Amino acid sequence: MKIPKRLQPLVDDGLIDDVISRLMSGKEADIFVVRCGEHIRCAKVYKDAIKRSFKKAAQYQEGRKVRSGRQARAMEKRSNYGRQQQEIIWQNAEIDALSRLASAGVRVPETFGCVDGVLLMELVTDAAGDVAPRLGDVMMSEEQAIEDHTLMMHYIMLMLCAGIVHGDLSEFNVLVDEHGPVVIDLPQAVNAAANNSAQEMFARDVNNMRRYYGEFAPALLHTQYAKEMWALFEEANLTPNSTLSGEFEDDGNSADVDSVLEEIKAAMEEEQERKERIREAEEGA
Repeated sequence: MKIPKRLQPLVDDGLIDDVISRLMSGKEADIFVVRCGEHIRCAKVYKDAIKRSFKKAAQYQEGRKVRSGRQARAMEKRSNYGRQQQEIIWQNAEIDALSRLASAGVRVPETFGCVDGVLLMELVTDAAGDVAPRLGDVMMSEEQAIEDHTLMMHYIMLMLCAGIVHGDLSEFNVLVDEHGPVVIDLPQAVNAAANNSAQEMFARDVNNMRRYYGEFAPALLHTQYAKEMWALFEEANLTPNSTLSGEFEDDGNSADVDSVLEEIKAAMEEEQERKERIREAEEGA
């Protein structure tokens, strides 16, 4: 295929030998299948902020470290330099999260560097060598659903132990190869301790997984892993070796009506976004 303009510098520098195909176009990036020497990889081309449709981006950026006061002031004033720095921080967040999660034992794509807003990384494939399907496109038995859900809860626990909340985890951001689930798409990952919305995002991530796997194993719909893990995290008792039960007892205090309404609103928004993603996936098929 014709080499996209954003990939041409990497071709010129010998980092990419050939662009094979466009894999997908997402809300924050375009993904291409590329050949690098003897290896087939993917190139994630981040979209400029003005073209990106990721909702509530500022909420996800809260708590991210800025290297200098000049950067912070420029970003606050929304100057050209500030916008450039914001883009760099957005892109580096994914590279940093992928590196930290790989070290923590979470299955994520291997990365091979980021140049001019293009992230080169492993192309996750199935047993036949084809691009691995998204979780949302996979059918499974009840037994398989329980097994994979248990593994995903372990990965999410390892992520939280590493201080990271995915922030946008759903069946659309997990691939499935012959060894099981692989977590992808982390530019919006947040600092679990420094972002005021981290707990809300964490609960949404966990419950999205519960909802999807629960379609195949209904017993999972009654689990409370989000509350259990967050309680342990707040008490500094969550470790990579923690044994989870999926059970959690509330302290019996009366419910905060505003919090309940916020949860209902968030659930409705999440369902609407899920439907939009299904529509986008069907249009791109």
